[in-house]
Amino acid sequence: MYKILYVDDNEELRSIAEMCLQLSGEISVETSASGQEAIETCMRWSPDLVLMDVMMPGIDGVTAYKMMKEREDIRDIPVVFVTARVQRAEVNEYLDLGAVGVIEKPFAPMELADQALAFIR
Repeated sequence: MYKILYVDDNEELRSIAEMCLQLSGEISVETSASGQEAIETCMRWSPDLVLMDVMMPGIDGVTAYKMMKEREDIRDIPVVFVTARVQRAEVNEYLDLGAVGVIEKPFAPMELADQALAFIR
């Protein structure tokens, strides 16, 4: 089983993503509602991949990602940003930071697991 952490401040999107990812039968899912919670979950659970919303109150996804990179214990966990901010310059910024990819919001629920697994494999 692959472990995927889905991070989003929107409770409904977290629930949809969790359900869709679990349907694959290959994925164990945890969710976090904030950047800070995501960092704590990564430290405790060591996911194989983090799907991280960019725009969240408090610690946004980009800041949380940068904070992850500063910690030796979680810096190597791959992150994919899930965002509606997908202008070419924005996507390039995420990739330049070291993100392994970007999934555009709104995501296609039935494709999310396959997209996530493709980033892991």
